[in-house]
Amino acid sequence: QAQLVGSGGGLVQAGGSLRLSCAPSGRTFSYYHMGWFRQAPGKEREFVAAISWSGAATSYADSVKGRFTLSRDNAKNTVYLQMNSLKPEDTAVYYCNAARGSINYWGQGTQVTVSS
Repeated sequence: QAQLVGSGGGLVQAGGSLRLSCAPSGRTFSYYHMGWFRQAPGKEREFVAAISWSGAATSYADSVKGRFTLSRDNAKNTVYLQMNSLKPEDTAVYYCNAARGSINYWGQGTQVTVSS
């Protein structure tokens, strides 16, 4: 069964950095757009960042622009979300996503907690 495995979450102080990774298990996602979403307690899941299948194009939520950087290594089938200048409001469960047309795969989620 195809899976996405997200990792790299943890507890960090405000202003700190974390790097999330998302790697596939069971298949490759070479021609899928990849991205991250997050869900804070009591809130809807929201878009964070996405990268095209080639890596040529990226998009970010306004709330993370200039602080987060999304990249992918297609040779390793891995996507990385570098998160700098973290804020308490970035605290959430982060979910990796792979999308192609109407097909979506989701990772299991990784917790990011930013203390003030």
